[in-house]
Amino acid sequence: MFSNYSEVPEGKEQIDCADPQDFKKVYDATMQLLFKVSYRIVNDEEAAEDLVHDSFIKANEKQLVFPSLDDAKYWLIRVVKNASLNYAKRKLREAKAYHKALYEGRQQMESGETELLKAEAVKSAREALEKLPPKLKEVLVLREYGEMNYKEIGKVLGITEANVKVRVFRAREQLMKLIGEEDVYLS
Repeated sequence: MFSNYSEVPEGKEQIDCADPQDFKKVYDATMQLLFKVSYRIVNDEEAAEDLVHDSFIKANEKQLVFPSLDDAKYWLIRVVKNASLNYAKRKLREAKAYHKALYEGRQQMESGETELLKAEAVKSAREALEKLPPKLKEVLVLREYGEMNYKEIGKVLGITEANVKVRVFRAREQLMKLIGEEDVYLS
């Protein structure tokens, strides 16, 4: 996608991921955001950190050069999002196979009504989020968990800001139908 650029627009400073100072700039500017996006997809701090670091390593090893810090940020968000989604799919397949092999037919013990209600609410929200079409799920994850604005999400996904707003609205609407509650909180 990005390679070595010979022409850089006036007033813009090129970012070279192979240069230690530029790499530090990119890392400092994006690490927290990338971690949040990855964590909300994989629900595992260690895995999220590893996925984010892998994306930084990829940019560094490929010696990518970006026209601006924003371009580097958006490229990294795409890489982290895709890697996190792949990781989550793989873990889900593994968990299903593990559960089927070891826990089929066993019943779980309930430990208190409050804990059960909380666990059910979280499970219900996660299941509802998983049932959303991928295009709606990804905008909601970037908006709610990545704390990105509509313009940034549009840049990451390659769609218009208006399209992002429509998808976020539709995603929230579908979540309300799936969960059956007026207020849908994902955190």
